[in-house]
Formats: sequence, structure tokens, C-alpha cells
Amino acid sequence: MKVEKFDAIVVGAGMSGNAAAYAMAIRGLNVLQLERGEYPGSKNVQGAILYADALEKIIPHFRSDAPLERHLVEQRFWIMDSTSHTGIHYRSDDFNVRRPNRYTIIRAQFDRWFSNKVREAGCTVLCETTATRLIQDSNGNVKGVYTDRANESIFADIVVLAEGVNGFLGTRGHLRNGPKPENVALAVKEIHFLPEDLIAERFGLTADEGCVIEAGGTISRGIPGLGFLYTNKESISVGIGCLVSGLAATMEKPYDILDAFKHHPSIRPLIAGSEVREYAAHLIPEGGFKAIPHLFGNGWVAVGDAAQLNNTAHREGSNLAMTSGYLAGKTIADVKDRGGLMVKSNLAAYKSMLDESFVIKDLMKHKDMPRFLHGNSQGLFVTYPKLISQAAQSFVSVDGASKLDKAKATSSAFLEARSCWGLISDAVRLARAWR
Repeated sequence: MKVEKFDAIVVGAGMSGNAAAYAMAIRGLNVLQLERGEYPGSKNVQGAILYADALEKIIPHFRSDAPLERHLVEQRFWIMDSTSHTGIHYRSDDFNVRRPNRYTIIRAQFDRWFSNKVREAGCTVLCETTATRLIQDSNGNVKGVYTDRANESIFADIVVLAEGVNGFLGTRGHLRNGPKPENVALAVKEIHFLPEDLIAERFGLTADEGCVIEAGGTISRGIPGLGFLYTNKESISVGIGCLVSGLAATMEKPYDILDAFKHHPSIRPLIAGSEVREYAAHLIPEGGFKAIPHLFGNGWVAVGDAAQLNNTAHREGSNLAMTSGYLAGKTIADVKDRGGLMVKSNLAAYKSMLDESFVIKDLMKHKDMPRFLHGNSQGLFVTYPKLISQAAQSFVSVDGASKLDKAKATSSAFLEARSCWGLISDAVRLARAWR
């Protein structure tokens, strides 16, 4: 490689890494981006939903050529037991606008597109290259990275850690601790291919409209977790994520949980006749605000999943990743423009901007959500879903029992399940907000 030192090295080519690399490259910085996968997106797993607002701030005209699947006009949230679902949904024609708010995407395609934009901005992108260790001086200050290319050393003024929730550069360099099992979920996903018109028919969609289903309940077998189904143009993404600590405690296998979810009577008809061509697994940060590690230091910043930036309460990740990457890249470019050094005092501006953004404000608001889910897993994911199903079934059945007795039984069941309805209320507010 001709250039031995860069202004910045970005480790990872996911949402946060691409946003950071792009923000610096368009400002004229000499940036190197390293991706261990065969191509950007090959190692990334997400449902996936793209939030337009976050990307629009980085690439305003992204809709003109980005590989977008469907824009979302309907959100469903289901509470499930083994044979039924009780749900709410919100659908509006108001979402059929020129610049929609949310889209489904396929990460392998989208991340390649984003990476091309990064290259066009002037960044050097190296795939199939793993950063194995940070180069640090005697005081722990970061000076670059070693790679698996004959232990090659590459120097830079700053390293952006966009390596994901389980990335080992930060932990090996003693910049942060590894994630705890109770703060990480393992998500497994399949992509089921079906004809475009059949998907539209099954979900009541037209043109490029899309629908999302998110589901909680006994499907995760008492483990805090969430199932999802996202409509793409010619495929459906189906998956489920469960806390690693719960999987370890119960010895449940993630694929077994996903297989049961696919064969649930409410899900099975939606994917019937499909061809599965892709399967993947990925760790997702679920610890919330209290799990956020140190985000910057002398010669380094952390962004996206590596910074534990994921909103469990609102099931948001990509917009937090892109926003954190962009703000980190902007901070680094600002420091460079004024001739400053990449030291902790100058990089503190990244944390300040992040604190003022929706990212930290939203995580702060729901900082106790992980503890609530952990402490109430049996009720939220076993007992309450069953009670809700029993109450609903009793309410709609006509079997000779008096309406008064049914009303008493139904009221009792719903009172016992009142905590679960708080989650449903959150889903309603999310549908109204539609970030």
C-alpha cells in the first residue's frame, strides 16, 4: 500500500462505519475503511428497516438510487401464545408520500450501495481484511491497527470502532469491557422468497407498499425476545431475537425457536410456498443506556453497535448507528479542519452532540427497560400472553355460558395481564410517531 498513514481508519462497513467514513471523506480527509467480509453487508444481519430521516441528513438524495425494497404503510404488533395472536395494527394512506419515512431493505444490497457512496467520496475501502489489534503507545493512546495481512501495521490519527457489539479491538485494547450476556441478544433470520404479487396479495399491499409484523409472547419460550416479519419486494424477512443470557440459562437453540415461530398458525400461511435462500445470525446490543461504554479517548471513538447504541423499547438500531457514525465523522473532520489533535478533550464534542441528539435522549427515557424485561420475563413472555388469549377467546365465543360470567372471567384475565398492556400501549405510541 502506497500510503502508510491515514487521517482516519474506520473498522467496519456497516451502517455506523459507512456513515462515519462518508462524513469524513466528503470533508476531504484521507480515510481507510476495513471490512472483514467478502463485501460490505456480507456479515451484517438486520430485519431490516431503514429510517429515512437519519440517512437523509447524510445523503439527502438517497432515494434516487438506493436499493430500497418497500416503504412501510402498516405496522402490526402481536402478542402470541402457541395457537393464537392478539394484536393491534396501524395503517395509513398518509404514508404513501413522495418521500416516505421508513423502508424495508436487504442489508447485503444496501450496505454495498452505501459503501459505493463512501468510495465515491474518496475513501479507500479494503474488504476481506480484519483489524486484529490496535496499535497503542505506552500510555494506551491509539495510533492505528494491525491487520491479518501478514500482520501489516497501518497508522492513522484516529481509529473509528464500528466493529459491532462483540468486536474485540476495543476489548483487547482495554478501551471497553466485553458485553454481558444479559445485555446482548442473538438474532437469527431467514429470507423467504415469494413472487412480488403474491406478497402484495397476502398483506393487502399495492405498488411498493410494505408491512411489518413484530411479535412477542410464548414464541420466545420465556426468554426476553421478539419475533419479526418484514415484507420486501420479492421476499419476506422472518426472524427472532432472544437474550443470550436467557438462551444460556434454558439451553434453547435459536434456530429451534425460529423454526417454531415460522410454523405458528398465524405466521405459516404468510410464508407458505416460499423458498429459503439465506440464513444468518447476529448479536444485537440490548443493554440500553446503562450499558453504553466509554465512547472516545485519545486516538479513538466508538459508534453504532460497538457503542451499544440500540433502542430496545422502540426496536430501533440503524438510525442510531448512522447518526452516531455521522456525528463521530463530523467531529473528527471539525478537529482536523482547525488543526487540532485527536485527543480526548477535542473528541468530547462527539459525546456532546450525541447527548443532544435523539439517540441519547431516547435511551435515557427508557433506561430501565432492559431491567424491566429481565425481571418480568416469565409474566411478559409466558403468563400474560396466555391470559390475553384466553380472555379474547372467551369474549368472542358463544357457548351457552352467561355473558355476566364471561365478563367476570374476561375482566379478571385482563386485570392479571395489565402489565402486558403497557407494552401494547408503547407499540401504539410508536405507530403514531413512526420515526
